[in-house]
Amino acid sequence: QVQLVESGGGLVQAGVSLRLSCAASGGTFSTYSWGWFRQAPGKEREFVAANRWNGGITDYTDSVKGRFSMSRDNAKNAVYLQMNSLKPEDTAVYYCAAVASRWLTAVQAMASGTYHYWGQGTQVTVSS
Repeated sequence: QVQLVESGGGLVQAGVSLRLSCAASGGTFSTYSWGWFRQAPGKEREFVAANRWNGGITDYTDSVKGRFSMSRDNAKNAVYLQMNSLKPEDTAVYYCAAVASRWLTAVQAMASGTYHYWGQGTQVTVSS
């Protein structure tokens, strides 16, 4: 059974950095595509970043481009989200998600419905 566990969230001031981690177990993750999503209070879950198994392409939502960087370590069954220059509007619960061995388009990679496995989320709060 695939399990995803996020960590690394916290309460920080605007402008600083955080690195989120997502540890996976129960599968062979080198052929998985990964996504990071977030949900702020009163808002719908939104796409943040995705790393597609096909070609290793990484996609980002416009609001985090140039500030966030997603990476994966297949040897450690982990993915990461490096978040720099954090802003109050980045405040949300961050979720990692995974789907096995699918050739994804960019549109599919950005859609939460594409992913079969989800972590429990980690809270990121950015104060101004």
